[in-house]
Amino acid sequence: MRFDVQVETRPRAGIADPEGSTIERSLPALGFEGIQDVRVGKSFRFHVEADDEAAAHALVEDVCARFLTNPVIEDSSITVTEASTV
Repeated sequence: MRFDVQVETRPRAGIADPEGSTIERSLPALGFEGIQDVRVGKSFRFHVEADDEAAAHALVEDVCARFLTNPVIEDSSITVTEASTV
């Protein structure tokens, strides 16, 4: 079966996020007030072939742990859905 995968990463709480801080400081100059705690992350989207959703999720967890994310400084969330046939 083919599955659509989305992995979202973001810095863990307490980890410096200089890109997020720069964006947050710039927003008032652009007329955007009241926005706080900006954090910048990454999004990965891809397809995976697996026997079922549980196997696909396990495969993606392994890919994240070994390659896509740094679990020491990042939190991540994984979404796996069966690919549409359209």
